[in-house]
Amino acid sequence: MALLAGLPRASPIQVQSARTALNELRSSKSGAKVEGLNTRAVRASIPLAGAWLSLQRARSRSRARCARQAESRKPKVAVVGAGWGGLGAAKALCENGCDVTLFDGGQPGAPMATPSGKPFEAGTRGFWRDYPNMNSILAEIGLNEADLFTDFTESAFYSPDGLEATAPVFAGAPELPSPLGQVLASFSRFKRLPLSDRLSITGLLLAMIDFTRDEETFKAYDRMTAHELFIRAGLSRRLVEDFLKPTLLVGLFKPPEELSAAVTMELLYFYALAHQTSFDVRWLKKGTVSETLMSPVLNHLVEKYNLEVRGNTFVEGLDVKNMKVSGLRYAMKGGSKGLLEDLDAVVLALGAGGLRAVLRGSPELAKVCPTLSAAGALRGVDVMSVRLWFDQTIPTETPANVFSRFRGLRGAGGTFFMLDQLQPDKEALWAGEPQGSVVACDFYNAGALLPLSDEDIIRLLKEELLPSAVPAFGNASVVDSHVMRFPAAVSWFSPGSYESRPTLETPLQNLACAGDWVRLGDREHGAKGLCQERALVTGLEAANLLARNGVLGRQFDREHDVIPVRDDELQVQLGRAANKSVAQLLRPFGLSSPWVR
Repeated sequence: MALLAGLPRASPIQVQSARTALNELRSSKSGAKVEGLNTRAVRASIPLAGAWLSLQRARSRSRARCARQAESRKPKVAVVGAGWGGLGAAKALCENGCDVTLFDGGQPGAPMATPSGKPFEAGTRGFWRDYPNMNSILAEIGLNEADLFTDFTESAFYSPDGLEATAPVFAGAPELPSPLGQVLASFSRFKRLPLSDRLSITGLLLAMIDFTRDEETFKAYDRMTAHELFIRAGLSRRLVEDFLKPTLLVGLFKPPEELSAAVTMELLYFYALAHQTSFDVRWLKKGTVSETLMSPVLNHLVEKYNLEVRGNTFVEGLDVKNMKVSGLRYAMKGGSKGLLEDLDAVVLALGAGGLRAVLRGSPELAKVCPTLSAAGALRGVDVMSVRLWFDQTIPTETPANVFSRFRGLRGAGGTFFMLDQLQPDKEALWAGEPQGSVVACDFYNAGALLPLSDEDIIRLLKEELLPSAVPAFGNASVVDSHVMRFPAAVSWFSPGSYESRPTLETPLQNLACAGDWVRLGDREHGAKGLCQERALVTGLEAANLLARNGVLGRQFDREHDVIPVRDDELQVQLGRAANKSVAQLLRPFGLSSPWVR
C-alpha cells in the first residue's frame, strides 16, 4: 500500500461522489447523452476521481498478487497418526501437491528390537487376498509381492483335546459358487466338530444376506451382540465355542457376547459368502510390517515429495478458529513443545485412545464436533505380544495357529506363528547365529493376562499352551524371550458402537478422519472386515474429501484412485435383492426381519 501514500485522502461520501462523476464521464466519452450534468461539480471531483481510480487499481493489483501467491503456495496439511490410515492420507495429499507433516508418537517405519537386539513386532498381521489398494501402492514404488509375502498358507485351530480344524488355502480347490466352494473345500478339515453342528451355520448365512439391507437394518444388527444373533439364528453351542468364538477372539479381538453382530458378520462374510478365495491369507516373508512395508512407502514420500515425518511426537491439541482447524500443538518425547500454524487441513488417523488425548487439549474442537467426543469415549482392546527363541527346530502342521478353549488363556484369544517357517532368513530372526524355532505369540482381549509377570506368561506358553497343541514343544528349551503389553491398543467394535464411531467428514470442513473404525458413509468400501486394507482406504478417502471440498485450493483437487474389492458373486447379489423385496412387503406387518427389530 506504499503506492497510495501520496494520494489525497477522501471521506466515504466524497469517494462515492467521485465514483458517480467518474461513471458519468465514462458514459459521455462512450457517446452516451448525459443530461443535467453539473460540469463544475465534475471538474471539482476529477482529482478525487483520479485518487479513487488509482486506489482501485492498486487494490486490484494487490488482490491479484495475493491470489497468485495463494494459488502457488502449497496447502499446509497435518496428518496425525502414522498407521495405514495416516500413511494413505499422507500419500494422497503429497501426490496432490500439499506440504504434509506426519505426526506419530512412535518412530514411523523403524523396526522394534528386544533388549538382546533381536527383532520384535507388536502383533503378527495377515494379508488377505482382497487387499487391492495395498498391493497397488507397494507395486507402485517398485516392491515385488514375491519378495514381501509368503505363499498363502493354511491355519490350524488347537484346543486342549488337540487339533480341531485346519483352514485350507481355498485357491487350491476347484472354484465353485459361494458358499458351496467354501463348504466343500473345508468339509474334511474339521477333526472333531460333527456335521450337524457345522450345518447349523445356515441361519447365520441368511442373516448375512439381510444385515446390509439398509442403514436402519445395519444399526439394528449393530445394537445386538453376536452371541444373541447366534442364538436367534440357531447356531449350535459347539460350533460357536469350538470355531466361531476363537475365530472372533483373534479376528475382532473380543468374544461374541462383547461384539456387535453387524461387525461380526462383516468379518465372517469373507469366510462364508465372499469369493471362495477371499479368506486366503499370507504373511510377511521378512522383517516387520513397519520396516518391510511402511518404511519404503514413507521413504518414497520423503524423497519425492518432501514429506516431513515427526516421530516421537504427541499432538496435544488442535486450535479451532471460524469453524476451521488453524493450528496444531505438539510435544516431543524430550519435553520440547511446538505449534504448527496456518494449517489448511488436518487428518486425524487415530484410535480411541489417541483421539481422547487430542480432545483433552482441544475444548473448542470437542464442542463443535460431538461425534469426535463420542468416539473418544469408546474403549480399546488389551493386547499382549510375546516372542520366544527355542534351542531346537519344532515341526508343526501349519505355520499359523490359533488356541481355542484353553483355561490358561483367561478369556483371551491366542495365536502362535512359526516365524522360522514363514521367514527364510534365520540369521535375521536371531540377529546372529540361528539355533532353532522362533515363535511369535499374540493374546487379544488380554486384560486378565496383563498383570501376570513375564516369567508366568512364558511358563504358560512353554508348559501348557504350546505343548498341548504340538507335543514337541515339551522337549525344547527357551533360550531367549520378550514380552510386551499394549493396553487398549486395538479397536473394540462393541454392541451399539457404530453410531459413536467417527465419520470421514466432520463439522469442520478442513478436518477429516481415517482409521479402520471410521464410517465412510456413501464412500463405503468393500474391505469392511479387513482392517489393514480398510484403514488404508479410509486414509485415501480422507485426502480425497479434502481435495473435493475445496479447502486445499482450486489447483489442488487431485483425488487418489481407490480400487474396489471384487463384487459379490451373482447368487449373493440376487439373494440380497430378493431379501430386500420380501422385507419391504412384510414391513407394514412388523415382520421385515426374523432376527432384529
